[in-house]
Amino acid sequence: MIDQKGYRLNVGIILSNQEGKLLWAKRVGQDAWQFPQGGIKPAETPKQALFRELREEIGLTAQQVKIIGYTKRWLSYRLPNHLIRYYQKPVCIGQKQVWYLLRILSSDNAINLEEGDVPEFDHWQWVDYWKPLEQVVYFKRRVYEMALQEFEPLIQRKRIYKVVLHSK
Repeated sequence: MIDQKGYRLNVGIILSNQEGKLLWAKRVGQDAWQFPQGGIKPAETPKQALFRELREEIGLTAQQVKIIGYTKRWLSYRLPNHLIRYYQKPVCIGQKQVWYLLRILSSDNAINLEEGDVPEFDHWQWVDYWKPLEQVVYFKRRVYEMALQEFEPLIQRKRIYKVVLHSK
């Protein structure tokens, strides 16, 4: 779905593990890394799109994750002119995204990049919280930074709780 301004409605997925590391995935056949993300279909809510994309891109179900938070507003980025497909109608000039922070509840073995019809990623790894800002393509960097800044207190709170829980 593309809005009146030309932005494709989308969800972004930041999946964390118990140590606060984030799932970072490499696009098939490219040296490009990103968080899972995907478009919202007509008559689909962002939450429904989240779980559909989670299943299609990394093979996890709603029961295998916990939603920790989501962005308070839509975050958007504009595509560079050379990536805009002016021949397609309606023209998409960028993405407008609701970002979700999830925690994986199952083992790493549950992650399956070949679950969808056409795999989007061919490799994944757990990375430190701020590492994605060093590797993401330049035009997505500001949106990633805004989402990570908004979610940082949620990750920190979880880590503090874990330390207190295990220190006894």
